[in-house]
Amino acid sequence: MRPEDILMPTPAGVCCKRGGFYIDPTRPVEKALITHGHSDHARAGHGAVLATQETLDLMRLRYGENFAGTAQAIGYGETVSLGGARVTFHPAGHVLGSAQIAVEANGLRIVAAGDYKDIADPTCAPFELVQCDVFITEATFGLPVFRHGDPDGEIAKLLHSVLLFPERGHLVGAYSLGKAQRVIALIRKAGYDQPIYLHGAMETITRYYERRGIALGDLRAVREAKKDELAGAIAICPPSALQEVWSRRFPDPVSSFASGWMRVRARSRQRGVELPLVISDHADWDGLTATIAATGAPEIWVTHGQEDALVHWCTQHGLKARPLDIVGYGDEDESDGTTDGKTGETP
Repeated sequence: MRPEDILMPTPAGVCCKRGGFYIDPTRPVEKALITHGHSDHARAGHGAVLATQETLDLMRLRYGENFAGTAQAIGYGETVSLGGARVTFHPAGHVLGSAQIAVEANGLRIVAAGDYKDIADPTCAPFELVQCDVFITEATFGLPVFRHGDPDGEIAKLLHSVLLFPERGHLVGAYSLGKAQRVIALIRKAGYDQPIYLHGAMETITRYYERRGIALGDLRAVREAKKDELAGAIAICPPSALQEVWSRRFPDPVSSFASGWMRVRARSRQRGVELPLVISDHADWDGLTATIAATGAPEIWVTHGQEDALVHWCTQHGLKARPLDIVGYGDEDESDGTTDGKTGETP
């Protein structure tokens, strides 16, 4: 049996004809298996959705109760049979509820990793290595220049700036699902016990994390704070809010952005970011290549990101590799978590 007899790339995403489903489809389909809740992977309008409970909950929070015709939850390590295929979900370490999806038929196993990272994150289950025959990997940071480094060191830079400039508010741009909560957890891990303020677009998902048992300490809404309270404070907001009128409520704000893209200085300059923090929820070059090697898969499919560079690395190391060239995935939108790109807060 060939891998293409189990999973086949299509314009709508990777399709399993045997099981009658798509993985992270880019357009509405009858049956969708969703790896995680980011909007470029989890879209509304499918007939039926299978995902972890957290991913289903996050889709409801974002799209409403009727985000799909039906929804079924699956736990990590749980296996279900769909037509002629067996499907098992494994932790991906990307965000809360994120999963790799293993599809097996006739003794052949393909793992669709979705987005993943192989380093510790206190806000989600750790990445689980799954041996397989074909590994479908992302390549968001699939270039050797992208080596993310130590996230604790990046948080230390932020807290040092707070000490140096106690009269200034510190605004940290972060995606609303996963990155914002991880940054807060890392700040708490570093011993910071002061209130952390949330932009309105961050509140719903962050409170959901707390309900799932993720301890994030004293969190307060920016809209309820007076300007003098925000001097020396840390606030988490969508990256787009850093340049909006909303930021003027902070005294002489320091703009920061937590992203793997902050490794590229030109990106931080273009955004007017004063304090770039290289913190990513995706595997970097070393994480991608180490994971690929550790799966033991002789064949690698590469999707969304720097596909060509990672395909080249695979072939140089004796692996069969191909880019999938599926359009529709990418870094989460900067306004992710807001409504129609609006912040939902008054200036």
